[in-house]
Amino acid sequence: MWLNPSGGGILHRQGGRACFTWLAPCLALALFLGGLPGCASRQDTQLPPPRKYSGPGPGETPPPAPGKSGKVPGTQRPYTIQGKTYRPLPSAEGYHERGIASWYGPNFHGKRTSNGEQYNMESLTAAHKTLPMDTWVEVTNQENGRQLVLRINDRGPFVDGRIIDLSKAAARDLGVLGKGTALVEVKALGYRQMGTGVAGKPAVYVPPPSYDTGTFTVQVGAFTNTANAQRLAAKLRPQWGTVSVVRYDRGDAVFHRVWVGKVSRLEEAKALQERLRAAGQDKAFAVAW
Repeated sequence: MWLNPSGGGILHRQGGRACFTWLAPCLALALFLGGLPGCASRQDTQLPPPRKYSGPGPGETPPPAPGKSGKVPGTQRPYTIQGKTYRPLPSAEGYHERGIASWYGPNFHGKRTSNGEQYNMESLTAAHKTLPMDTWVEVTNQENGRQLVLRINDRGPFVDGRIIDLSKAAARDLGVLGKGTALVEVKALGYRQMGTGVAGKPAVYVPPPSYDTGTFTVQVGAFTNTANAQRLAAKLRPQWGTVSVVRYDRGDAVFHRVWVGKVSRLEEAKALQERLRAAGQDKAFAVAW
């Protein structure tokens, strides 16, 4: 198990997969309830029939965008796997990428995905490292021309060079199952509108909510010794104004994170981040409050 004091979560291993649990009351995360995919499964063992899929379907409404409270879903917060930090995209609008797809199946069937659903390897879903959860994407296998529309409900794959981890059903339909990996093109479509996806009628998609508005700050350090955190905060206040020391209780250890500023747009937080880095705080990074 690893602590991610800078990102606000706990990482642990579950069945060979990195899992991330948030310490704030929000959606289970890969930032959460666990079950982040890491790589493709290559063995097709005999298992009981898949459980009934209970996740949101094509015709259901997407999660709401941050309201006046400025709360950002846990799945939109930065998270760290094996020393590398991933920052979910504020919006899927305009996302278009080519890369290697893999798939995961029996070893994770029935376990929790990053957004808290039960993984069903026979549903058309996939894992992506940074796209907003519940975004529908169009995946085209560049090796055979097959095309499929599926929904992002998990985080991964955490293997260099891979951009998407397909469910077993999606891999089968795209012709990836036997080979294990394939070159694909992924294009974000958005959310499916309520009542669409009906047989004989084309689905209509709307852009996912943008998470670049809410409440943000910049973290410049995390300390086990509260005196060290308070000392840094006192040093920064004369120049930077609002500086907070936020207690983070991991369970077996307590960390004190130093946050500078409090703004309402991610763009502002990133600008503050760069100013802090230029001033010598080279580990500064923007986070959701």
